[in-house]
Amino acid sequence: MADELELLRRADPMPVDGPHYGDGPLDHNAERRLAELLGRRPAARRTWLRRTAAGHRARLAWGLVAAAVVTAVTLALVVSGPGTPPAVAAPRPLVVRADSTPVPLKVLAERAAAAADGGVPELRKGTHVQSWSMGMSDDEPPVTLPEERVVRWKADGSHTELVVATDPRHPGRPVLRDDGGDPHLVEDGHVISRQTYPPSWSDAPPESPPPHDVARLRAYLEEAASLRTAPDTGELLDAVDVLLDHWTLGARESATLARLLAGAEGLRPVGQVTDRLGRRGQAYVYEGSGTRRMLIMDPATGAVLGLETTFTKADPEYGVRAGDVMDYSAWMR
Repeated sequence: MADELELLRRADPMPVDGPHYGDGPLDHNAERRLAELLGRRPAARRTWLRRTAAGHRARLAWGLVAAAVVTAVTLALVVSGPGTPPAVAAPRPLVVRADSTPVPLKVLAERAAAAADGGVPELRKGTHVQSWSMGMSDDEPPVTLPEERVVRWKADGSHTELVVATDPRHPGRPVLRDDGGDPHLVEDGHVISRQTYPPSWSDAPPESPPPHDVARLRAYLEEAASLRTAPDTGELLDAVDVLLDHWTLGARESATLARLLAGAEGLRPVGQVTDRLGRRGQAYVYEGSGTRRMLIMDPATGAVLGLETTFTKADPEYGVRAGDVMDYSAWMR
């Protein structure tokens, strides 16, 4: 019982004695994590790599989420026949074009500022993202389960979240449609979860709108991801991940974020890549703690398109090789 209680405490980001939240309600991410914990069984344990404010590290979880088990079986049936090993959509690391010229982040930030003059597109609460995250076990090979998630907020403060499995036969192809702000499935999307959440009017980051001033945005990200003061670049990228999982940035917000990232230490330009949705972007790399983070940004508007993390060191205990993709997110409008 003590272990289960500790997991529940970790799932609640708003402790009673917390400096910002007090006794406030769980946000939708925390509610989803809590629901996952309650649905897990201790029989089959797997270590899943999750993003944390302190960086990427392994956490021992109480087994696979029931929906993820269904997803894994479904994906295996989709791409394999009788007697063949199950296939999973483990992506290869993105490759920088050898003939491309790296664009410094300061130059990209200037382009973003120029593109933001018209103020279009506008900031929108909610997200549409495809993601891949690796799960590891000491008695099974690593697997990567892909999913796509659409979160849409309504005028009354309530919101919906739809999560489906992507099709590993067509990695990177969206399996959701979001016409008119009403996300719905196409035929090859298997539903992992579909939930509606009651109104929430939190004014704390990341629920509150991101500011347009660089200094205030830095403070906003530190609070949103519960970071220490003066976080390193890896932690800052974690916070960007949190931001984009809550908001679809407009032109002004993307320009402010680009100016902030232009001052991040160790984030260097490497050239042009084509992301997993077929979009051309400029790539910026940060290395540290056995991983390489690649940030992909739109070369004209400075909008963040994706974020990839790969291992730079092998871990034979879990069957991980240097160059394996730990996780990847591709954000869409």
